[in-house]
Amino acid sequence: MRAAVVREFGGPDAVQIIEVSTPEPGVGEVLVKVAGASVNFADVMVREGMNVEYGATGAREQFGLGADVSGTVSAIGEGVTKFRVGDAVVGTQERLDRAFSTQAEYVVLEAWELAPAPHGVDLIELATFGMNATTADEALDALNLGAGDWLLVSGAAGGVGLLAVELAKLRGLRVVAQAGASDEELLRDAGAELFVSRDEDLVPTVRQLIPGGVDGAIDAANLAAGAADAVRHGGSFVSLLNSAPMPRRQVRMINHAWYTDTERLAKLASYAAAGLISLRVAKTYPLDQIVEAHKALAGGGLRGRIVIVP
Repeated sequence: MRAAVVREFGGPDAVQIIEVSTPEPGVGEVLVKVAGASVNFADVMVREGMNVEYGATGAREQFGLGADVSGTVSAIGEGVTKFRVGDAVVGTQERLDRAFSTQAEYVVLEAWELAPAPHGVDLIELATFGMNATTADEALDALNLGAGDWLLVSGAAGGVGLLAVELAKLRGLRVVAQAGASDEELLRDAGAELFVSRDEDLVPTVRQLIPGGVDGAIDAANLAAGAADAVRHGGSFVSLLNSAPMPRRQVRMINHAWYTDTERLAKLASYAAAGLISLRVAKTYPLDQIVEAHKALAGGGLRGRIVIVP
């Protein structure tokens, strides 16, 4: 099989496609024939060596690329009872020690990293949402807001941000979305009640709209204090990039790290099947054009995910 790997850290050109034997699933593992694998910032962190630099994983000769995946079960290992060969599945994987990952023709994952794919949803579209949707949903849990509370989402038109807006609306939260001016209609359609352009000074604008400040914030744009100061005294703030400011005004400052949660993934997949959250494919690339896919991600400005289709 072919698989995308990084052996020397660097830019998009550091990504290589290599030929290896198709792996066999071990105890508790599932071999998935990949239908789609999205390209995310998590891949940039692997490719550029940030995970090693920050101590998230040790140095290795080779790192696999990819976290999200959709596909069909090709083989199952001993002890796996949840899935059968031929089942359509969706999954996320966060282990950084794997020599091969989801940007490949086949991938071996542990059964707990996978959930059944809902019927009637295109597998390539399902490859876009796993990591972003679970990140957004976990961040909302961390905020612990109640129906009617005000939530600020910075970077609200991005992969995590839009899903956070949609999921917040499902929880009965009132959303202030911050993004580029051209994204206002998109975000209002997604459920944002109020909109702030990133060309405006965020904190005073939000505090003028919501006297005293919002009850909580998800900082998907890495604005740090530039978003946290919009939160009321005693509110909650979640950073998705480990940049939450020091606590002040009794605001709970939370650095959230995404984690694989198969039950949550199954729940969110059902939301996708019901049309409650968005599955956005910006562009697809074959595996042999993965360098171009990583360059497109680096170029920015995407509305939706890039998907590798082996």
